[in-house]
Amino acid sequence: MADIFKQDGAAWRRAHAGHISLGQFKAMSAIEVCRTDVLGGHRLRCDPCDDDLIAYNSCRNRHCPKCQSTAAKRWLADRQADLLPVAYYHVVFTVPAQIAEIAYQNKAVVYDLLFKASAETLTTIAGDPKHLGAKIGFTSVLHTWGSALTHHPHVHCVVPGGGLSPDGERWVSCKRGFFLPVRVLSRLFRRLFLEKLEQAYRDGRLVFYGRQIDLAHTERFLAFLAPVRQINWVVYAKAPFAGPQAVLAYLSRYTHRVAIANSRLISHDERGVTFRWKDYRRKGRARYKPMTVSTDEFIRRFLIHILPSGFHRIRHYGLFASHIRCGNLARIRQCLNVLPDNGNEETIATAEDRPCPFVCHTCGQPMRIIETLNPKPRAPPS
Repeated sequence: MADIFKQDGAAWRRAHAGHISLGQFKAMSAIEVCRTDVLGGHRLRCDPCDDDLIAYNSCRNRHCPKCQSTAAKRWLADRQADLLPVAYYHVVFTVPAQIAEIAYQNKAVVYDLLFKASAETLTTIAGDPKHLGAKIGFTSVLHTWGSALTHHPHVHCVVPGGGLSPDGERWVSCKRGFFLPVRVLSRLFRRLFLEKLEQAYRDGRLVFYGRQIDLAHTERFLAFLAPVRQINWVVYAKAPFAGPQAVLAYLSRYTHRVAIANSRLISHDERGVTFRWKDYRRKGRARYKPMTVSTDEFIRRFLIHILPSGFHRIRHYGLFASHIRCGNLARIRQCLNVLPDNGNEETIATAEDRPCPFVCHTCGQPMRIIETLNPKPRAPPS
């Protein structure tokens, strides 16, 4: 991604001047200079090998393909202690193409509604005595892309297979291999989302431009939503994970994923950018295909997935809400009669005991910092 932006990013910005948000501009700039001398770094030395190495700083932008693996490892280390010895399920909520069109121009509002409607759907159906009859907790992660970098907003939810009883005195497990009925989830999700979307429209929180300008009229907006009320919204629950470690492996792939990883890029030449994508209509290895689009189109597709500034794409709900998570986890473990896996004093490393982040590629020994390289001065974005 950095090579593409360095080569064609400036020309793309000039061609689309006035149509680029500040967040998109910052993401492009950060990816271009990530791990270069522009951001500074450190000069390292391996004493056994007498080798020198320069390690440049990362941009730490959440949309940068280079930076997210480290951020994901830190986040997963924090979540390790939250895992419970129960089956976990993966539930996905998607919206129809008509709603995705509205979200394209109202990302912050519609993405937030997607989080809230899906969370309310899960907690409502799980709390119903006809289904689970328990208070649940779960983690939701927003993805806005399809495999071909198209705009396809959806929420992934990782949910333990059970919850606390209404009185909080016992753990209620779901049926083996079955969490909640997806048809019931789909219908409630559709109703809740459309109610919240109409309320946002009445509150004047939605804006429309270009081809959608007619939706500013109430009658046309309601007519646009009419077909959406009659179709089935896609909600599906996958089979339970094979143990807590499988949950962590899944989260490591999904929590800090960006629209496209560098490993999927094949080439960048005069024809455009070629990358691998997955055709879900096929099975086996035949579903993985190369796709070539113009560089202009590739950059456009990547930038539509830049999230609004300050928007949280990982959220915790129910029993796992941040301000009550610790107490609820302790109560759940008490009901399950298990102890927390927090380690003991002998295994908790101090700052001095932690391994050196820089390791020699030749001998594997720690490298020491012998010089700090200051970042180059840069002008603010215009």
